[in-house]
Amino acid sequence: MTKRVLIVGFARSGAAAASLLVAEGANVIVSDPKLDWQDERVINLKDKGVSFTDQQTEDLLVGVDLIVKNPGIPYQIPILRAALTEQIPIYTEVALAQRYIQGEWIALTGSNGKTTSVEMINAVLSQAATDQHRVLVAGNIGTPVSEIAKQVRPSDTLITELSSFQLMGMPTARPHIAIITNIFASHLDYHGTRENYIHAKMGITRNQTSEDYLVLNVDRPEWVELEKQTVAQIVPFSRLGLDQRGAYQMNGELYFRGEYIMDANQLLVPGEHNIENALVAIAVGRLEGISAEQIKQALQAFTGVEHRLQLVGNFAGRIVYNDSKATDIEATEMALSGFDQPVVLLAGGLDRGDDQGRLLAAIKKHVKALIVFGQTGPKLATVGKAAGIQVIEVDNVEAAVKPAFELAQPDEVILLSPAAASWDQYPNFETRGALFMEAVRDRQALN
Repeated sequence: MTKRVLIVGFARSGAAAASLLVAEGANVIVSDPKLDWQDERVINLKDKGVSFTDQQTEDLLVGVDLIVKNPGIPYQIPILRAALTEQIPIYTEVALAQRYIQGEWIALTGSNGKTTSVEMINAVLSQAATDQHRVLVAGNIGTPVSEIAKQVRPSDTLITELSSFQLMGMPTARPHIAIITNIFASHLDYHGTRENYIHAKMGITRNQTSEDYLVLNVDRPEWVELEKQTVAQIVPFSRLGLDQRGAYQMNGELYFRGEYIMDANQLLVPGEHNIENALVAIAVGRLEGISAEQIKQALQAFTGVEHRLQLVGNFAGRIVYNDSKATDIEATEMALSGFDQPVVLLAGGLDRGDDQGRLLAAIKKHVKALIVFGQTGPKLATVGKAAGIQVIEVDNVEAAVKPAFELAQPDEVILLSPAAASWDQYPNFETRGALFMEAVRDRQALN
């Protein structure tokens, strides 16, 4: 058992890790420059013997056996660079928690579609859940794994969403079923190169054996190449019907190894990406013994996840969607692909140096007007003008709502799908989406 542990970055995952470690009898110190000393979690953990500091000086490393860092904190900060030099192991909170997972472990990662895929898998597997066989969900989706790891019984199934940040600090991860939904150019400001990003993602399968499964998107040659980096049994999924060894779409119908499951148009959530998410759930469901009929029932009832192409409502014929979780260009492209009717697109956010011009084709095809905000607003405005559509620049997402309703006609779509992270103006994508929905409802209340 580790004797002295330094937790770098508090937040919910740090609090969960501290609780788990102190229960093991470890000597725990938490370092966070933005520490809220009045936080109830800080007060409770101090009572249990956890030490706290708002400093991050290298002297904190003296005698430390292990560092647990918040996934979003880069390894380049001085204290972590010093720890790497001293060869102190640096884990993320999930690496601690996985030691307690006794039941079936299903873990999923990818650039886009992670949370929706996890919730679809949950819906499918819950068709066969009982008091003796529970289906639990944790990880990057919201609940730290450390909060529930000790509750996972041998008869249970735990589904976890894992980010590349988390996987970098999980050297011994070995889920029985691993899923990679896709890999695009994402978080390069953190990882430095695409190769580093892919290497981090592949941590989900690195310790798997031939007794385990890797559910893998094979719709791009680059992703097919990832098969060579694992010894797990490959279960492919393909929206394009390129591989029938697993789950696939053919002529608008969804199958698993030749077995018909359902028609794609029976899904309530729009977009080609949600067909991919459904194929993931179908593959995992059949691997876990869920019948085709049970899978169909679960997916036909699935209405989406908050902030992920979430239907806000129909307002005088204008259909409004909140896709605030679309924090990269590919996510917005996928969202737009789900609509046949004209779209008024609201987009903008943190500038990570991405080429916004990659959105040009999707904007030309689907968007009638573009309302932009945030750091990437000017770049997006240039793209919109190149597409020959009307462009309006506003200060923030709340200010985008009024012109959106003025531009959209009945039977058209108003879509918040920013194609960028929120951190230039908002603490997270949830806040951005919530403020958008609040502004929509406030506007309608005045009408």
